[in-house]
Amino acid sequence: MTERVLDHTSNDGRLTIRNLIRAEDPRATFNADVREGLSARPRRLFPKYFYDELGSQLFDAICLLPEYYLTRAENEILARYADEMIEALPGPKTLLEMGSGSASKTRLIIEALLKHQRELLFIPVDISPAALETSSRVLLQSYPELRIEAYASDYYDGLDALSMQKEREGKTLALFLGSNIGNFDAGESRTFLRALRGVLHVGDALLLGADLRKEPAVLEAAYDDALGITASFNLNLLARINRELDADFNLRAFKHRAFYNKEMGRVELYLESTSAQTVRIKKLEMEVRLGAGERIHTENSYKYDTEGLSRLAEDTGFRRARTWLDQAERFSSNLFIAV
Repeated sequence: MTERVLDHTSNDGRLTIRNLIRAEDPRATFNADVREGLSARPRRLFPKYFYDELGSQLFDAICLLPEYYLTRAENEILARYADEMIEALPGPKTLLEMGSGSASKTRLIIEALLKHQRELLFIPVDISPAALETSSRVLLQSYPELRIEAYASDYYDGLDALSMQKEREGKTLALFLGSNIGNFDAGESRTFLRALRGVLHVGDALLLGADLRKEPAVLEAAYDDALGITASFNLNLLARINRELDADFNLRAFKHRAFYNKEMGRVELYLESTSAQTVRIKKLEMEVRLGAGERIHTENSYKYDTEGLSRLAEDTGFRRARTWLDQAERFSSNLFIAV
C-alpha cells in the first residue's frame, strides 16, 4: 500500500494542495495492466505508462522537434489571442485546469486574466503531487495576485471533489490544453467532457485544445521524427517493463510504427516485432510469444475538424462559440460555452 500524502496549506494561505491519490499500490495496477494488455488480441499497452522519469524527459524533447508542431502551434495561438479569449467570457473568473502539469502555457491565460481582475483563484488538477507543488510555487512567486487550490488526483476524482465545492464567485473558465482530448476515443471524450460540464454552470466556459485533420505526411512525421526521439519514447514502454518487471524485451527486435488512419481520423502508434520471439516477464511469471510483424498497440491520437468539434460540444452540454487557429491552421483552441 502506498502512503497517502496529507493535504497541505502554505503558511500564507495562498496555496492548498488536496491529495486525493488512492492508497493503492501503483505497481500492482501497472502489473495488472501489462498482464492484461499483453494477453489481449491484438496486444496493447496503455499510453498512461509512457510517462516515467525517462519517458517524461523524452516527451519534453519531442515538443522541441521541428516535426512536432502541436506545442508551438498552441503556444502561438495563446500568445496571440489570450486577451481575446478572456474578453469572450465577461466578468470576473475562476481558472480551472485539468491535467495542468508544469502549467507553462497556463501563464499566458493567467496574465490575460490579471489584466481584467485584481486577484485570481487557480484550481489545477493533476495526477502528480510533486508536479503540482513545483508548478504552484513557481506561479505564486510570479503572480502575487494569485491564489491556488490544487487537487492531486486523476480527472474523475478531481471532478467529484470539485462538484462538492461551495459556489465559486463569477464565471469559471476551464482549460484542457495540448492535444489531450485526442487521446480519448469518441465515447471516452464525451464521458470526460460531460463530467467536466457537471462541475460548470450555464455560461461558464471550457478552452479546449484540439489538433486538426491534415495531410497524412504531416501527421505521421509529427509522430515519427527523423531523429528517432518518438521511437525512443515509444520503445521506452518496453524498457520500463524490463526495468520494473524483470522482463527481457530486446528493444532492437522492435520497430516504432506510426500511421494515420484516415477512416478513424487518428494517428495510431505501434511497436512491431521484427521476428518471431518469446519474451519472458519474470515478475509476472509470464511468457509472451510474438510473431514476425505482430504489433503491440500503444496509443491513438484523434484529430478533429470544426464539424466534429461542434458535435463534440453539442453532445456534452456545450456550444462551440469561438475557434482560434495558428497561422498555418494546424491546431485549434476552442471556446465551449456551457449551455
